[in-house]
Amino acid sequence: MKKKLIATTSEHFNAVFQHKPEAVFLSPGRINIIGEHVDYNDGFVLPAAINKYICFAVSVSETDECTLVAKDLNETYRFNWRDEIQPVNKMWVNYMLGVLYQLKERNFSLKGINIVFSSTIPMGAGLSSSAALECGFGYVLNKLFHLGLSREEIALIGQQAEHTFVGVKCGIMDQFASVFGKKNKVIKLDCTTLEHEYHAADFKNYSLLLIDSNVKHTHLTSGYNTRREEVEAGLAIIQHRFPSVKTFRDCVEEQLIELQEELGETLFKRCHFVVNEIRRVNEAVFALDRNNFEALGKLMFETHEGLSKEYAVSCEEVDFLVDFVKNEKQVIGSRMMGGGFGGCSINLVEKGSEKALFESISKAYREQFGITLSYYKVKISKGTSKVKKKIKN
Repeated sequence: MKKKLIATTSEHFNAVFQHKPEAVFLSPGRINIIGEHVDYNDGFVLPAAINKYICFAVSVSETDECTLVAKDLNETYRFNWRDEIQPVNKMWVNYMLGVLYQLKERNFSLKGINIVFSSTIPMGAGLSSSAALECGFGYVLNKLFHLGLSREEIALIGQQAEHTFVGVKCGIMDQFASVFGKKNKVIKLDCTTLEHEYHAADFKNYSLLLIDSNVKHTHLTSGYNTRREEVEAGLAIIQHRFPSVKTFRDCVEEQLIELQEELGETLFKRCHFVVNEIRRVNEAVFALDRNNFEALGKLMFETHEGLSKEYAVSCEEVDFLVDFVKNEKQVIGSRMMGGGFGGCSINLVEKGSEKALFESISKAYREQFGITLSYYKVKISKGTSKVKKKIKN
């Protein structure tokens, strides 16, 4: 799959620009084992890069003109990098322009560039194709023009691009995982300090199965930003009563219960989920290090319950996917993954059972919603990188 993506992207570049690319880069999507919606709440998360990628075939232009070609969309966007960079009405372009804007703000001197990119990351599935696009583009520019940016700086630039040019106040997890991923390792990331550590992710007799609901409700962006506002309001109330609480990681459940009336039903639920999810991440790392996959799976189910009932970012379709597998003995953990309001469930399932499980749930899902499911078996891969092999055209 990866070799085919590299080959077809390079061939398309050759067809468009009449010469082969100077270099090819891969930028992966990501999963998050546990720790959802806490990356912007000073929590810990447990993501990993996966073997689904955006491939960039690139060369430096002889002029200041930049040509961006989205192969899968059959769309092209051209501009002069010296001109004022502003958001446009093509969303995929804004992810890239936002990165370029951040680099210009840092007074980097660039050149024109020709890029063709193509992807095997399913769109709208919660696998962070946006972070792969932002960080991949930043990584490409860093390497081609020798900007000297660290991986951490590339991740932060990607995050700022999404804040400013896309309008989603995302946390750092997606970008960090895409850039810092290592093969067969999950990353325990401190979203406050960006300190991180790697933990082995050998699931032994289990595999990671993503089941795509193939729905993406339109209130993702507004719902996401509203949740941020709600937890910020809740934290302010908590800090007023308990000055020692600097971030949610300093807060305990007993403090929330004491403030339940003052917080009100909605803010209490949002904050209660965040405090417990931060705890669950630490417990998940403990379980993973001891190969206690049953304990990890139990925590995944608990996370989904919180995302659905307390944080209210799930939806009927994804709740159905998780509820269905609770009764399947070959599934030891399942939850909604990503920003919410659609996308994928991530499932820890016995190896060899994936196809039969999918057929069973797919039939029930189609009967319930009239929608055809998709599924992806994923492996944990390394982060954004340059393809070292010589490019053939």
